[in-house]
Amino acid sequence: MSTISNNVFKELLLEGTLCDTVIRVGDVDFKVHRIILCSCSSYFRNLFCSKPPPSEQQIYNISDVSSNVMSLILEYIYTRSAVVTEDNVLELLAGAYHFGIEGITQACCDLLQQSLCFKNCINIWKLAHRYKYPDLMKKAYLYILHHFEEVAGLSQEFLQLTMEQLSDLIEKDELNVKKESTLFEAILRWIGYAPDVRRGHMATLLSKVRLPLMPIKYLVDTVSKDDLVRHSMPCLTMVISAMRTLRESNMERPVSLSRLPSEVLLAVGGFGNNLPTGKIELYNVRTDRWVTVHKNEKAIPEFCGCVYLQGFVYCVGGCKSDVYLSSVQKYNLATQTWREVGSMHVARCYVSVVVLNGYIYAMGGCNKYETFNSAERFKPDTNQWTLIAPMHKHRADAGAATLHGKVYICGGFIADEALSSAECYNPDADQWTLIAPMDPARTAAGVIAYNDHIYVLGGYNGVRHVCSVAAYDPVSKYWRTVAPMFHCRSNFGTAVLEDQLYVVGGFQNDEAQLCSKMERYDGKTNRWHNLRSLETPCGAFSCCVAERGPYAAAYLS
Repeated sequence: MSTISNNVFKELLLEGTLCDTVIRVGDVDFKVHRIILCSCSSYFRNLFCSKPPPSEQQIYNISDVSSNVMSLILEYIYTRSAVVTEDNVLELLAGAYHFGIEGITQACCDLLQQSLCFKNCINIWKLAHRYKYPDLMKKAYLYILHHFEEVAGLSQEFLQLTMEQLSDLIEKDELNVKKESTLFEAILRWIGYAPDVRRGHMATLLSKVRLPLMPIKYLVDTVSKDDLVRHSMPCLTMVISAMRTLRESNMERPVSLSRLPSEVLLAVGGFGNNLPTGKIELYNVRTDRWVTVHKNEKAIPEFCGCVYLQGFVYCVGGCKSDVYLSSVQKYNLATQTWREVGSMHVARCYVSVVVLNGYIYAMGGCNKYETFNSAERFKPDTNQWTLIAPMHKHRADAGAATLHGKVYICGGFIADEALSSAECYNPDADQWTLIAPMDPARTAAGVIAYNDHIYVLGGYNGVRHVCSVAAYDPVSKYWRTVAPMFHCRSNFGTAVLEDQLYVVGGFQNDEAQLCSKMERYDGKTNRWHNLRSLETPCGAFSCCVAERGPYAAAYLS
């Protein structure tokens, strides 16, 4: 309907003009027009057409919805718009389903999808199943899988699952749990909610748990000593079999049984064997393994900036031999194809890039003759770069990250001098603000947001490579020192996966010797842990965290 028609129909509804029917809900009467209701609702079409036209105005009593919901539904029928809120969405969805009004149904489903959290995802999944909304049902189900630790540990809805529903969830490869022991504890919580009814399901549920993924010590000290397991011969048999498998295979965890992570780490480009590469490698946090997922004959530009946004990896600027680039390439993970997109206003090598609110920001960098303080941002929908306010300092090879809606950039170099300065950009005000400087100065450092702080790791301080780590608190506006990395490095990859901070590769000394070492930092314990090294030392690449998609399935199995 046109806007003019909507306004006319709304006036007719409000004034009660030319109405030929009354809808009565409880003690509230709504004067309506049958032809308008029929145009939007199969329910009303069947209702009005099942009886001969009345000789005088007829009253239809409806008891399936409240008067408030009926008012909203009629508002939508007459105007094609209605206010859907978290307070009315469930009742309104039920009403829309009852009356067969697809527009309201879609609006309700959209809001429910946006409001998914560990507290409500199971009820939304059940609701979508009851009303046969496959898209919402799929999204809610995936949310449960990807956030299972929170759902199983904190949600009251989890305790209302049937045995069949819980069994279906915990056997899925896509179930996102850092430790398989989480499932054992989740089963105990579920059974403990109604032990007399549920304890008989222990063997069935335990059979879905991948026991060989648990440490032998946990199997011996915790699982085998649990009362439900000890008093069930099938359960004990499964535990003994898992321990035998681990001892015979001499492995900490059989890779073939590992579940799929919800996110993966991508390492893009860089130098391998002292030559620029065209590779994209994928790291599986579940198996602690790297695998090459793409290899291009043409090398990805040297010292470009790479970010992930909405299914694409963008490679921004950089250089090829002595040619400095303003061009931007994007790689489609689904189709494994490259395409050039809009070019920047300035050719930038050693450029710093981040993603914030759907925009790609490119800051600083240099060409053969100068180092820049200019910055610009790219909007994928328009394929256009727009210059933003320049930074206070000229800088190249700086690290950048986003936190709480702002962009932070730290260190870098100008004229071979390492910088200690750092600044923050507010996109709402289009303004840069200098923040407390770092100590020591550093270029080619890793910069990343982690635990509500901006972390600066490693880099080159103008004299040597360092392994020190500092964290900036935007609230107190101070830097503090945290545990240093095991290995000094510069121009390396950094990423946050599952509340852990990862660093990998880079250059490890002034002779540009490449590094293969990978390590992980746990902010809760302030400790670093060594991980499996890269097969080939690599440096000057970019790391991006991406959602696991169909493209990754073949590489994660």
